[in-house]
Amino acid sequence: MKKLLFIIIFIPVVSIAQTGSLKGKVFDQSNNEAIPFANILIKGTSIGTTSDLDGNFIITGIPLGYKKVEVSFLGYQTKLSQDVLISRSKTPFIEIGLAPQESLINEVVVKADVFEKIEEAPIAMQTIGTKEIESNPGSNRDISRVIQSFPGVGSTPAFRNDVIIRGGGPSENRFFLDGIEIPVLNHFSTQGASGGPVGIINADFIQSVNFYSGSFPASKYNALSGMLDFYLKEGNKDKTNIQFSLGASETAITLDGPLGEKTSYIFSARRSYLQFLFSAIGLPFLPTFNDYQLKLKTNFNAKNQLTIISLGSYDQLKLNTGIENPDASQEYILSQIPVNNQWSYTIGGVYKHFFEKGYHTLVLSRNMLNNEFYKYPDNDETRNKSFDYLSQEIENKFRYEYNLRKSGYKYVLSSQVEYAKYNNKTRQEIYLNQNLNILDYSTDMGFFKYGISGQITKKFINNALLLSLGIKMDGNNYNKKMSNILQQSSPRFSASYSITEQYIVNAGIGRYFQLPAYTTLGFSDNYGNFVNENTADYIGANHYNLGIDFKPSEKALFSLEGFYKDYFQYPIDLKTGSSLANQGADYSSVAGATEVDFSGIGKALGFEILHRLNLTKLNILASYTYVRSVFTNLDNEWVPSSWDSRHIFSLTGTKDFNKHWRVGFKWRYVGGLPYTPYDLQTSSIITAWDANGQPYYDYSQLNSERFKDFHQLDVRIDKNFFFKKWSLMLYFDVQNAYNFQNQGQDYVIREKNPDGTYKTTNNGTNYVLKTLPNYSGTVLPTIGIIIKL
Repeated sequence: MKKLLFIIIFIPVVSIAQTGSLKGKVFDQSNNEAIPFANILIKGTSIGTTSDLDGNFIITGIPLGYKKVEVSFLGYQTKLSQDVLISRSKTPFIEIGLAPQESLINEVVVKADVFEKIEEAPIAMQTIGTKEIESNPGSNRDISRVIQSFPGVGSTPAFRNDVIIRGGGPSENRFFLDGIEIPVLNHFSTQGASGGPVGIINADFIQSVNFYSGSFPASKYNALSGMLDFYLKEGNKDKTNIQFSLGASETAITLDGPLGEKTSYIFSARRSYLQFLFSAIGLPFLPTFNDYQLKLKTNFNAKNQLTIISLGSYDQLKLNTGIENPDASQEYILSQIPVNNQWSYTIGGVYKHFFEKGYHTLVLSRNMLNNEFYKYPDNDETRNKSFDYLSQEIENKFRYEYNLRKSGYKYVLSSQVEYAKYNNKTRQEIYLNQNLNILDYSTDMGFFKYGISGQITKKFINNALLLSLGIKMDGNNYNKKMSNILQQSSPRFSASYSITEQYIVNAGIGRYFQLPAYTTLGFSDNYGNFVNENTADYIGANHYNLGIDFKPSEKALFSLEGFYKDYFQYPIDLKTGSSLANQGADYSSVAGATEVDFSGIGKALGFEILHRLNLTKLNILASYTYVRSVFTNLDNEWVPSSWDSRHIFSLTGTKDFNKHWRVGFKWRYVGGLPYTPYDLQTSSIITAWDANGQPYYDYSQLNSERFKDFHQLDVRIDKNFFFKKWSLMLYFDVQNAYNFQNQGQDYVIREKNPDGTYKTTNNGTNYVLKTLPNYSGTVLPTIGIIIKL
């Protein structure tokens, strides 16, 4: 720590303030043609240039740090880029696409919009830039935590990255990297959902993220609540760059540079060191994660380009059974958490061919998840496993898109076909109806999925009114019910009207469908029969969104949005009577692996208030969400979902100071979430406890209790140093700065005799259980170091 303080204090004395440079290209985003003589300006300065005949430009003498680039040209909409880091040692390259601007009857002043949204989704959509990701306090450059600053996004007090959007569960979201779908967003991901403790995507790759909480474009699919559409950086065109980083949980190396004249690359590899830290402080589980990420882009010529994306992960979670005299929390976790080994990968290519008014896109990809769980009763490997699970999910996908701009209209047509394969081998002890049952089955399932979509967008009334109409239809051959794409027809419509330059009214309505998880479709009985085959259906939701934006200046935004989601055909667990909407945020479970009934309905409704202020050296993001989320149980009774937080508030601010210092904070408040009490009588039965390793829930009181509200303050300090041949970025991040103690559901453990054996009653048929308060929360400081060469 003394050495670090010495570096922070001493280096400013020897470093000299300098400037950096930026290279880039301006092109027509509809056909990839270069735009010569475009005006390029570093936002907030008078530094700029114009593009040459090939659309290329170079700007020198730029002050160091994050900068935005404003580009304008007659006949095109003025564009403001995402933040670009300017340094002395590296000249970044940025490509900026301009959208054609329809001729106007009246002369208007066209301004760049820092809060720009895409035409197909003028409501329920936010753009997140690289600076917001890099500097978000308490997030450690993890996008799943960064979005918790935005409206509609819930969170849990646990150290997890569950993506909970507008009262929907963590299984209701989809993620795309440069047009390629990635099914796994987090390490140690909960199969059938999206959550996990640490994100897989390296923030070094991310240029920007389009975050949708509704009104999805028709070309996106298979989601009910949210989408994250990532746009990745490209490798340097001139030289190889190397970056080393040490973060809160991992070390990483990133390389980028040219591969010949037409190809660039960016590659990273990361490995965690959590297992050493957790072992040193006596935590009962020891996670290790590894991942890689790759992007290759080749511009064959002005009309043809190919992008290859790949990422993968390898995760291992072991139990720290060597703890002597474990306390109540350690004993509870050791008794219920299984060993978990998981790996995944995605690889795909995106080929684009441009023509005069548009382009064709071909996307071919493959992804796979291999997931293993096993658990010995009391972690005694001399006994039979109470849970032994191994499964694989494999998808091979092909998608075609056709984009065309003509006479002021934008057309997007697409079609896709996928082959999905799911393998599963499960042996599990289940205590049900006062009996111990053995679930023992193998699954080998494969089926095709297919779909088509179309969307048309047009501006009217001197560009004041924007209308977008789309439709998506999906089907598969898993069963006859889902094979007809007309049954899964999902129309959508959105509109945006500029009352004045400052006030904009936005609206959206649509129907969306999502295929049930493979864990549900592939769930079998002991004879190998798919128990949900005849009843399985797509889960549906109708979205209704209405909002208004107020922009008092180009740097400030106030918005108010109301939303209503009407769910139907939601699966209900026949064993517990609970909607599967409540599942997906548990380390030790596989979401959806049960026999279900597809008669469930639900609704999530509320409103959001957002304020964003983007000044040169000050950024403020404040959001409040009121949300109610309820679903029916098997008795058709309305029950609050596990995500019914009611009130969500987040305030995030960052301030840049001289000499490249930055200070930030984030304060989050989340209303208490519902939970289900334990059935202690059933839990005490020895055969029941040994099968599960933890207490059983009393589903007759599903989500009848509610936790206390949760709040947390995170702070962060950044200091950047820019040298001639390298750059050094340091940050000090503190999560839970005022040490808020969150009260969770009580620990339930078995009482012991003096000799270490467990106490029993009723002639040795029941354990003696005791409950202990469960408080969590600690001040978590982190030092991060990033070296760019």
